[in-house]
Amino acid sequence: MLYRLLVEPFGFPFMARALTEAMLLGVLGGVVSVAVVLRRFAFVSDALTHTVFPGVVIGFMVAGAGGIVWGALVFAVFSAVLLTVLSSNRRVTEDATLAILLTGFFSVGVVLVSRRSSYTADLTAFLFGRILTVDRREILETAVVTVLVLAVLAVLGKELLLRAFDPDGSAALGYRVGLLDLALNVMVALVVVAAVKAVGTLLVIALLVVPAAAARLLTDRLALLVGASVLVGVLGGWLGLAVSYHASVYYGLRLASGATVVLALVALYAVAFAVGSARRMVSHHAPAAERA
Repeated sequence: MLYRLLVEPFGFPFMARALTEAMLLGVLGGVVSVAVVLRRFAFVSDALTHTVFPGVVIGFMVAGAGGIVWGALVFAVFSAVLLTVLSSNRRVTEDATLAILLTGFFSVGVVLVSRRSSYTADLTAFLFGRILTVDRREILETAVVTVLVLAVLAVLGKELLLRAFDPDGSAALGYRVGLLDLALNVMVALVVVAAVKAVGTLLVIALLVVPAAAARLLTDRLALLVGASVLVGVLGGWLGLAVSYHASVYYGLRLASGATVVLALVALYAVAFAVGSARRMVSHHAPAAERA
């Protein structure tokens, strides 16, 4: 039964490619989401997923499907820099900056895509992705982004962690807080770029928040937190694709694969919440000697 559910669907080449993409995104999103959750950057991440949208549309209009990643990349870097610069102005609150960028950029994208005759189909693909249509080139692009982000985290991991827990101390030690913020913003934007074809600009926020949020319910140790977050990201992708395949083939239910992956991540979060709550209850009611 488990073989039929978890292994059989991926004998088809398009499903194998989708699984490879989902697992890469699980690793990438799982690692970056730890930084996002520790910094409480969920709203910032949500804003960046929307500001990339006009780049996706322009890239597609200029060069077709092959231009999506490059268009998204240009707007990702631009919006990350713009967000960092505007947020550094004390007369402009961060939430106001996020709201302005989110609504402004996203509206530009909607206006552009509304000019196309295939408006509804294009908008659906851009917002919710089509993971079953990814090809080897897109998988390679995701792998390159993953290696790049992991390399940046290997170099700046300790500094970003200090910035998350003690921003004043980080500044006092001489670290350039603005550059650290820019680095995190760019990494978040790169995750959006890597995931835009697979899960779309709306659903990618789940990859940036849910894995680490679920892992945080189970452990506070950083090393375990990163490992658990990556595991949740990878497992969510695998289960989501398997469920969408079986629902379609055996039960006649057409489920959007990208959205099903997100639902699988949310389901894993619910499991982590239940397990974490049960552990805390057991620990609370255990005798003092046992807790010691």
